[in-house]
Amino acid sequence: MSKQYVVAVVGATGAVGEEMMKTLAQRDFPVKALVPLASAKSAGKEVEFKGKSWKVTELNEESFKGVDFALFSAGASRSLQFAPAAVRSGAVVVDNSSAFRMDPAIPLVVPEVNAHAIARHKGIIANPNCSTIQMVVALKPLHDEAKITRIVVSTYQSVSGAGKQAIDELASQTSALLNMREAEPKKFPWQIAFNCIPHIDSFIESGYTKEEMKMVFETRKIMEDDSIRVSPTTVRVPVFYSHSESVNLEFQRPISADRARELLAKAPGVKVVDDPSKALYPLAINAAGRDEVFVGRIRKDDSVEHGLNMWIVSDNIRKGAALNAVQIAERLIG
Repeated sequence: MSKQYVVAVVGATGAVGEEMMKTLAQRDFPVKALVPLASAKSAGKEVEFKGKSWKVTELNEESFKGVDFALFSAGASRSLQFAPAAVRSGAVVVDNSSAFRMDPAIPLVVPEVNAHAIARHKGIIANPNCSTIQMVVALKPLHDEAKITRIVVSTYQSVSGAGKQAIDELASQTSALLNMREAEPKKFPWQIAFNCIPHIDSFIESGYTKEEMKMVFETRKIMEDDSIRVSPTTVRVPVFYSHSESVNLEFQRPISADRARELLAKAPGVKVVDDPSKALYPLAINAAGRDEVFVGRIRKDDSVEHGLNMWIVSDNIRKGAALNAVQIAERLIG
Protein backbone atom coordinates (compact mmCIF):
# COMPACT_ATOMS: atom_id res chain seq x y z
CA MET A 1 0.00 0.00 0.00
CA SER A 2 1.37 3.41 -0.98
CA LYS A 3 2.05 5.93 1.74
CA GLN A 4 -0.84 8.09 2.87
CA TYR A 5 -0.77 11.47 4.55
CA VAL A 6 -2.59 13.55 7.13
CA VAL A 7 -3.67 16.77 5.40
CA ALA A 8 -4.91 19.89 7.17
CA VAL A 9 -6.93 22.49 5.25
CA VAL A 10 -6.89 25.87 6.97
CA GLY A 11 -9.94 27.91 6.05
CA ALA A 12 -11.86 24.75 5.20
CA THR A 13 -15.25 26.46 5.08
CA GLY A 14 -14.17 29.24 2.70
CA ALA A 15 -14.44 29.17 -1.11
CA VAL A 16 -10.78 28.22 -1.65
CA GLY A 17 -10.70 25.76 1.25
CA GLU A 18 -13.74 23.96 -0.11
CA GLU A 19 -12.12 23.81 -3.56
CA MET A 20 -8.89 22.47 -2.03
CA MET A 21 -10.78 19.54 -0.49
CA LYS A 22 -12.67 18.96 -3.73
CA THR A 23 -9.40 18.98 -5.68
CA LEU A 24 -7.67 16.60 -3.26
CA ALA A 25 -10.53 14.15 -3.74
CA GLN A 26 -10.75 14.50 -7.51
CA ARG A 27 -7.02 13.99 -7.99
CA ASP A 28 -7.02 11.09 -5.51
CA PHE A 29 -4.32 12.61 -3.32
CA PRO A 30 -3.34 9.91 -0.77
CA VAL A 31 -5.15 11.34 2.25
CA LYS A 32 -5.15 9.12 5.32
CA ALA A 33 -6.98 11.69 7.44
CA LEU A 34 -8.35 15.16 6.79
CA VAL A 35 -8.01 17.94 9.38
CA PRO A 36 -10.42 20.76 8.43
CA LEU A 37 -9.58 23.92 10.36
CA ALA A 38 -11.35 27.28 10.55
CA SER A 39 -12.20 30.10 12.92
CA ALA A 40 -14.19 29.62 16.12
CA LYS A 41 -17.27 30.77 14.20
CA SER A 42 -17.11 27.72 11.92
CA ALA A 43 -15.88 25.17 14.47
CA GLY A 44 -18.26 22.27 14.88
CA LYS A 45 -19.52 22.37 11.30
CA GLU A 46 -19.00 19.31 9.14
CA VAL A 47 -17.47 19.06 5.69
CA GLU A 48 -17.73 16.21 3.20
CA PHE A 49 -14.61 14.53 1.84
CA LYS A 50 -14.59 11.28 -0.14
CA GLY A 51 -18.03 10.31 1.10
CA LYS A 52 -17.24 10.89 4.76
CA SER A 53 -18.06 13.74 7.13
CA TRP A 54 -15.22 15.47 8.95
CA LYS A 55 -15.78 17.89 11.81
CA VAL A 56 -14.23 21.35 11.50
CA THR A 57 -12.12 22.32 14.50
CA GLU A 58 -10.91 25.72 15.60
CA LEU A 59 -7.52 26.75 14.30
CA ASN A 60 -4.84 27.10 16.97
CA GLU A 61 -1.13 26.44 17.36
CA GLU A 62 -1.79 22.87 18.54
CA SER A 63 -3.87 21.98 15.47
CA PHE A 64 -1.01 20.48 13.46
CA LYS A 65 0.21 17.58 15.57
CA GLY A 66 0.64 14.58 13.27
CA VAL A 67 -0.12 16.63 10.14
CA ASP A 68 2.04 16.03 7.07
CA PHE A 69 0.73 18.81 4.81
CA ALA A 70 -1.09 22.00 5.77
CA LEU A 71 -2.84 23.83 2.95
CA PHE A 72 -3.57 27.40 4.08
CA SER A 73 -6.40 29.49 2.59
CA ALA A 74 -7.37 31.73 5.48
CA GLY A 75 -5.63 35.05 4.75
CA ALA A 76 -2.22 36.54 5.43
CA SER A 77 -2.69 37.33 9.12
CA ARG A 78 -3.69 33.74 9.91
CA SER A 79 -0.80 32.39 7.85
CA LEU A 80 1.72 34.62 9.61
CA GLN A 81 0.38 33.52 12.98
CA PHE A 82 -0.10 29.79 12.42
CA ALA A 83 2.11 28.61 9.54
CA PRO A 84 5.27 28.64 11.70
CA ALA A 85 3.44 26.52 14.30
CA ALA A 86 2.55 24.01 11.57
CA VAL A 87 6.19 23.81 10.51
CA ARG A 88 7.31 23.32 14.11
CA SER A 89 4.89 20.40 14.32
CA GLY A 90 6.53 18.78 11.30
CA ALA A 91 4.08 19.76 8.56
CA VAL A 92 4.96 21.23 5.19
CA VAL A 93 2.87 24.35 4.58
CA VAL A 94 1.54 25.40 1.18
CA ASP A 95 0.23 28.90 1.77
CA ASN A 96 -2.27 30.59 -0.53
CA SER A 97 -2.03 34.04 1.09
CA SER A 98 0.31 36.93 0.34
CA ALA A 99 2.12 36.47 3.67
CA PHE A 100 5.30 34.78 2.41
CA ARG A 101 5.30 35.32 -1.34
CA MET A 102 8.05 37.89 -1.50
CA ASP A 103 10.23 36.41 1.25
CA PRO A 104 13.47 35.54 -0.58
CA ALA A 105 13.92 32.45 1.60
CA ILE A 106 10.51 31.00 0.66
CA PRO A 107 9.83 29.47 -2.78
CA LEU A 108 6.97 30.99 -4.78
CA VAL A 109 5.86 28.15 -7.03
CA VAL A 110 3.77 27.42 -10.10
CA PRO A 111 4.62 23.78 -10.86
CA GLU A 112 4.40 24.18 -14.66
CA VAL A 113 6.88 27.06 -14.47
CA ASN A 114 9.39 26.63 -11.63
CA ALA A 115 8.81 23.30 -9.88
CA HIS A 116 12.55 23.09 -9.22
CA ALA A 117 12.16 25.87 -6.63
CA ILE A 118 10.23 23.48 -4.36
CA ALA A 119 13.50 21.80 -3.38
CA ARG A 120 14.61 24.98 -1.59
CA HIS A 121 11.74 24.99 0.89
CA LYS A 122 12.35 25.02 4.64
CA GLY A 123 8.81 24.13 5.62
CA ILE A 124 6.77 26.79 3.80
CA ILE A 125 6.00 27.09 0.08
CA ALA A 126 4.01 30.08 -1.18
CA ASN A 127 1.18 29.91 -3.71
CA PRO A 128 1.20 32.98 -5.97
CA ASN A 129 -1.66 35.37 -6.60
CA CYS A 130 -4.38 33.92 -8.83
CA SER A 131 -3.94 36.44 -11.64
CA THR A 132 -0.19 35.88 -11.68
CA ILE A 133 -0.49 32.08 -11.78
CA GLN A 134 -2.52 31.89 -14.96
CA MET A 135 -0.38 34.49 -16.72
CA VAL A 136 2.99 32.86 -16.03
CA VAL A 137 1.74 29.40 -17.03
CA ALA A 138 1.04 30.84 -20.49
CA LEU A 139 4.15 33.05 -20.64
CA LYS A 140 6.85 30.58 -19.57
CA PRO A 141 7.20 28.69 -22.89
CA LEU A 142 7.26 31.99 -24.80
CA HIS A 143 9.88 33.46 -22.46
CA ASP A 144 12.06 30.38 -22.94
CA GLU A 145 11.77 30.80 -26.71
CA ALA A 146 12.26 34.52 -27.26
CA LYS A 147 12.80 36.20 -23.82
CA ILE A 148 10.02 38.52 -22.71
CA THR A 149 11.25 42.03 -21.97
CA ARG A 150 7.94 43.78 -21.19
CA ILE A 151 4.41 42.77 -20.20
CA VAL A 152 1.36 45.05 -20.28
CA VAL A 153 -1.55 43.24 -18.63
CA SER A 154 -5.13 44.27 -17.93
CA THR A 155 -7.14 41.83 -15.84
CA TYR A 156 -10.87 41.24 -15.72
CA GLN A 157 -11.20 39.47 -12.38
CA SER A 158 -14.25 37.60 -11.15
CA VAL A 159 -15.87 38.33 -7.79
CA SER A 160 -14.99 34.90 -6.38
CA GLY A 161 -11.46 36.22 -5.96
CA ALA A 162 -12.85 38.32 -3.11
CA GLY A 163 -14.54 35.38 -1.36
CA LYS A 164 -18.01 34.06 -0.63
CA GLN A 165 -19.36 37.42 0.51
CA ALA A 166 -18.45 38.90 -2.86
CA ILE A 167 -20.17 36.06 -4.72
CA ASP A 168 -23.30 36.62 -2.68
CA GLU A 169 -23.10 40.38 -3.27
CA LEU A 170 -23.04 40.02 -7.05
CA ALA A 171 -25.99 37.61 -6.92
CA SER A 172 -28.05 39.79 -4.60
CA GLN A 173 -27.29 43.02 -6.45
CA THR A 174 -28.19 41.46 -9.79
CA SER A 175 -31.48 40.21 -8.39
CA ALA A 176 -32.22 43.58 -6.79
CA LEU A 177 -31.57 45.58 -9.95
CA LEU A 178 -33.60 43.23 -12.14
CA ASN A 179 -36.47 43.68 -9.70
CA MET A 180 -36.15 47.49 -9.71
CA ARG A 181 -34.60 47.64 -6.23
CA GLU A 182 -31.47 49.47 -5.16
CA ALA A 183 -28.17 47.57 -5.19
CA GLU A 184 -26.36 48.07 -1.91
CA PRO A 185 -22.54 47.69 -1.97
CA LYS A 186 -20.97 46.08 1.09
CA LYS A 187 -17.96 44.03 0.04
CA PHE A 188 -16.97 46.35 -2.81
CA PRO A 189 -16.71 50.16 -2.71
CA TRP A 190 -19.19 50.45 -5.58
CA GLN A 191 -22.01 48.42 -7.11
CA ILE A 192 -20.45 45.42 -8.88
CA ALA A 193 -23.54 44.18 -10.76
CA PHE A 194 -23.49 45.48 -14.35
CA ASN A 195 -20.34 47.43 -13.54
CA CYS A 196 -16.52 47.23 -13.67
CA ILE A 197 -14.41 48.48 -10.77
CA PRO A 198 -10.72 49.31 -11.51
CA HIS A 199 -9.79 48.77 -7.87
CA ILE A 200 -8.63 45.46 -6.35
CA ASP A 201 -6.93 45.58 -2.93
CA SER A 202 -5.77 48.93 -1.55
CA PHE A 203 -4.07 51.77 -3.41
CA ILE A 204 -0.46 52.67 -2.69
CA GLU A 205 1.35 55.99 -3.08
CA SER A 206 2.33 55.34 -6.71
CA GLY A 207 -1.34 55.13 -7.74
CA TYR A 208 -1.16 51.38 -8.34
CA THR A 209 -3.00 48.88 -6.16
CA LYS A 210 -1.36 46.15 -4.12
CA GLU A 211 -3.00 43.60 -6.46
CA GLU A 212 -1.26 45.20 -9.43
CA MET A 213 2.12 45.25 -7.74
CA LYS A 214 1.73 41.57 -6.84
CA MET A 215 1.70 40.84 -10.56
CA VAL A 216 4.90 42.83 -11.02
CA PHE A 217 6.98 41.31 -8.24
CA GLU A 218 5.57 37.76 -8.31
CA THR A 219 6.06 37.43 -12.08
CA ARG A 220 9.72 38.35 -11.78
CA LYS A 221 10.29 35.97 -8.87
CA ILE A 222 8.54 33.00 -10.49
CA MET A 223 10.14 33.55 -13.90
CA GLU A 224 13.48 34.15 -12.15
CA ASP A 225 14.14 37.25 -14.23
CA ASP A 226 14.16 40.68 -12.56
CA SER A 227 14.69 42.38 -15.92
CA ILE A 228 11.08 41.77 -17.05
CA ARG A 229 9.09 45.01 -16.97
CA VAL A 230 5.43 44.60 -16.00
CA SER A 231 2.71 47.23 -16.37
CA PRO A 232 -0.57 46.00 -14.80
CA THR A 233 -4.13 47.26 -14.40
CA THR A 234 -6.48 45.03 -12.40
CA VAL A 235 -10.25 45.33 -12.68
CA ARG A 236 -13.13 43.58 -10.87
CA VAL A 237 -15.92 42.56 -13.25
CA PRO A 238 -19.43 41.11 -12.68
CA VAL A 239 -18.44 37.48 -13.34
CA PHE A 240 -18.75 34.78 -10.69
CA TYR A 241 -15.78 32.54 -11.58
CA SER A 242 -12.66 32.78 -13.77
CA HIS A 243 -10.28 35.64 -14.35
CA SER A 244 -9.60 36.93 -17.87
CA GLU A 245 -6.49 38.84 -18.93
CA SER A 246 -5.54 40.90 -21.94
CA VAL A 247 -1.77 40.53 -22.25
CA ASN A 248 0.61 42.44 -24.51
CA LEU A 249 4.15 41.11 -24.74
CA GLU A 250 7.42 42.49 -26.08
CA PHE A 251 10.27 40.06 -26.78
CA GLN A 252 14.01 40.33 -27.20
CA ARG A 253 13.92 38.00 -30.21
CA PRO A 254 11.38 37.50 -33.02
CA ILE A 255 8.45 35.17 -32.39
CA SER A 256 5.42 34.75 -34.65
CA ALA A 257 1.83 34.16 -33.61
CA ASP A 258 1.97 30.72 -35.25
CA ARG A 259 5.11 29.80 -33.33
CA ALA A 260 3.48 30.98 -30.09
CA ARG A 261 0.43 28.76 -30.78
CA GLU A 262 2.73 25.83 -31.49
CA LEU A 263 4.64 26.29 -28.22
CA LEU A 264 1.50 26.85 -26.14
CA ALA A 265 -0.26 23.82 -27.63
CA LYS A 266 2.53 21.65 -26.17
CA ALA A 267 2.89 23.51 -22.86
CA PRO A 268 1.80 21.78 -19.64
CA GLY A 269 -1.44 23.11 -18.18
CA VAL A 270 -2.32 25.17 -21.27
CA LYS A 271 -5.16 24.75 -23.77
CA VAL A 272 -5.17 26.87 -26.91
CA VAL A 273 -8.62 28.02 -28.05
CA ASP A 274 -7.93 30.29 -30.98
CA ASP A 275 -10.14 30.29 -34.08
CA PRO A 276 -11.78 33.72 -34.36
CA SER A 277 -13.41 32.76 -37.68
CA LYS A 278 -15.62 30.39 -35.67
CA ALA A 279 -15.89 32.72 -32.65
CA LEU A 280 -13.65 30.38 -30.68
CA TYR A 281 -11.60 32.03 -27.95
CA PRO A 282 -11.30 31.55 -24.17
CA LEU A 283 -14.40 32.45 -22.15
CA ALA A 284 -14.80 32.76 -18.40
CA ILE A 285 -17.92 30.59 -18.39
CA ASN A 286 -16.06 27.78 -20.18
CA ALA A 287 -13.01 27.95 -17.93
CA ALA A 288 -15.01 27.74 -14.69
CA GLY A 289 -14.42 24.43 -12.96
CA ARG A 290 -11.59 23.49 -15.33
CA ASP A 291 -7.92 22.93 -14.54
CA GLU A 292 -6.40 24.42 -17.68
CA VAL A 293 -5.17 27.89 -18.49
CA PHE A 294 -6.91 28.82 -21.75
CA VAL A 295 -5.13 31.02 -24.29
CA GLY A 296 -6.48 32.58 -27.48
CA ARG A 297 -6.66 35.75 -29.61
CA ILE A 298 -2.93 35.23 -30.25
CA ARG A 299 -1.82 37.86 -32.74
CA LYS A 300 1.13 39.98 -33.78
CA ASP A 301 1.50 43.44 -32.27
CA ASP A 302 2.55 45.60 -35.21
CA SER A 303 3.26 48.61 -32.98
CA VAL A 304 6.57 47.17 -31.70
CA GLU A 305 9.42 45.21 -33.26
CA HIS A 306 8.82 41.87 -31.53
CA GLY A 307 5.36 41.87 -29.99
CA LEU A 308 2.35 39.64 -29.42
CA ASN A 309 -1.11 40.09 -27.94
CA MET A 310 -3.15 37.34 -26.34
CA TRP A 311 -6.17 36.61 -24.14
CA ILE A 312 -5.70 34.33 -21.11
CA VAL A 313 -8.53 32.85 -19.02
CA SER A 314 -8.51 30.47 -16.05
CA ASP A 315 -10.62 29.54 -13.04
CA ASN A 316 -9.15 31.66 -10.26
CA ILE A 317 -10.40 29.39 -7.46
CA ARG A 318 -9.23 26.24 -9.23
CA LYS A 319 -5.86 26.76 -10.95
CA GLY A 320 -5.49 30.18 -9.39
CA ALA A 321 -5.55 28.77 -5.86
CA ALA A 322 -6.64 25.23 -4.90
CA LEU A 323 -5.25 23.22 -7.80
CA ASN A 324 -1.88 24.97 -7.74
CA ALA A 325 -1.53 24.21 -4.02
CA VAL A 326 -2.44 20.55 -4.50
CA GLN A 327 -0.04 20.26 -7.45
CA ILE A 328 2.75 21.52 -5.19
CA ALA A 329 1.86 18.86 -2.60
CA GLU A 330 1.85 16.23 -5.35
CA ARG A 331 5.38 17.27 -6.35
CA LEU A 332 6.48 16.96 -2.74
CA ILE A 333 5.33 13.36 -2.50
CA GLY A 334 6.32 12.50 -6.09
